[in-house]
Amino acid sequence: MTVQTPIAGFAVAAVREDGRWRCNVLDSSVLTGLDAVITALRELRSTGAVVGMCNVDDEFFVLVRPVPGGVELALSDAAAALDYDIAADVLDLLRVDPPDEDDDEIWPEGNLALLSDLGLPEDELLLINEEVDLYPDEQLEMIAQRCGFGEHFSGLLERL
Repeated sequence: MTVQTPIAGFAVAAVREDGRWRCNVLDSSVLTGLDAVITALRELRSTGAVVGMCNVDDEFFVLVRPVPGGVELALSDAAAALDYDIAADVLDLLRVDPPDEDDDEIWPEGNLALLSDLGLPEDELLLINEEVDLYPDEQLEMIAQRCGFGEHFSGLLERL
């Protein structure tokens, strides 16, 4: 049995039911792999929208949205797959090759339109992602604000 090294950061599930949002902190152990995040989100058993937002080691973020028949994903920095299992899992599920080790560009992978129906169009998510002066938690806070659950998300961050 292998022991997983804990990863710094946080994972939050935002759930919309009956027109109202609620946010829950997921156990930080889900940051070790994508399957753990997907399982935790599916266990919420919501009839409304569910969005997983992961800040991994203050280096990058992952958005996970379970949908019928699968999951929609967005990874803020594909190069993170070289150092973090969860990012490598995202690229693997997306069937995207990881970048070369000497590539220092930051680019996202996945479906950047996964939150369009919640008020965040693809081009705006791309702009947020390109704000390299912001930490992932700040980027996620902007995303939460645009989707309509910013107050709930910010309240959780204050307690973390």
